[in-house]
Amino acid sequence: MASDEAILELDRYIDNALISGLESIRIIHGKGTGILRKSVQSYLRTHKAVKSYRLGTFGEGEAGVTIAELK
Repeated sequence: MASDEAILELDRYIDNALISGLESIRIIHGKGTGILRKSVQSYLRTHKAVKSYRLGTFGEGEAGVTIAELK
């Protein structure tokens, strides 16, 4: 998926998570070259509903996953 397509999907995903009352979400972007991960994390940094984010740990997907805590 291209970065711009991924950001549109991510925005919908965050909206649905907020409506559902979720406290955290898991975003699978894969390891690859890191371009998609950088785009996702850059978007999360500016999103008003995101409290914090981090890379996944062992068993969560490690560098191929970003975990975001929602407000």
